[in-house]
Amino acid sequence: MESNATSPPRGAILRTPRRYDAQVWLLTLGRERSFRRLILSHAGLRPGQQVLDVGCGTGGLAMEARRQVGSSGNVHGIDASQEMIERARQKAQGAGLAIDFREGAAQELPYPDAQFDVALATLMLHHLPRSSREQCLREIRRVLKPDGRLLVVDFGAPAQASAGPMRHLHRHGHLKADDLAALLGDAGLRVQQRGPLGFRGLQFVLAAAAPQA
Repeated sequence: MESNATSPPRGAILRTPRRYDAQVWLLTLGRERSFRRLILSHAGLRPGQQVLDVGCGTGGLAMEARRQVGSSGNVHGIDASQEMIERARQKAQGAGLAIDFREGAAQELPYPDAQFDVALATLMLHHLPRSSREQCLREIRRVLKPDGRLLVVDFGAPAQASAGPMRHLHRHGHLKADDLAALLGDAGLRVQQRGPLGFRGLQFVLAAAAPQA
């Protein structure tokens, strides 16, 4: 069953894509692809998989995922910001990568049930109020296949996350690992791995779709 997005998105929506890209470049010291590969190394992407990037921003991670799943796979990206989606489409087209980017709310994903092998939610959950986080994770569980996985990357300890260049991207709080694990469990997702990403205080959690009653 496909969710129909009728409610306005809640949470922070970024509207300055070129500034955002410049901040990411500074954050990674120009090694953006290495940073994205580090993130995706925890997702275990394979050729032919169907991938959804929730809160995809300007599309950099979705583009790297597209390269990894190859011509037999598909990648979709969704973001509540029209400006971010327009920038993502331009970048993907310039790189010759076919990615389906859509404007929409993470709390009401416009995709059928059980469509995706892997979902990504990177540096976006902290932008949402708690109730919206819960809705977002339930929607991600809905669109994952029975053996699907979700990779979450977000800010951990506030002191670490707010230091240095990260402060430009970290404006709306952080996620405690135990709180995130509880949210995932409530949404029907079972934590498989979690720990530090190894980059500026970021943490990752990999969760699998738990069997539904």
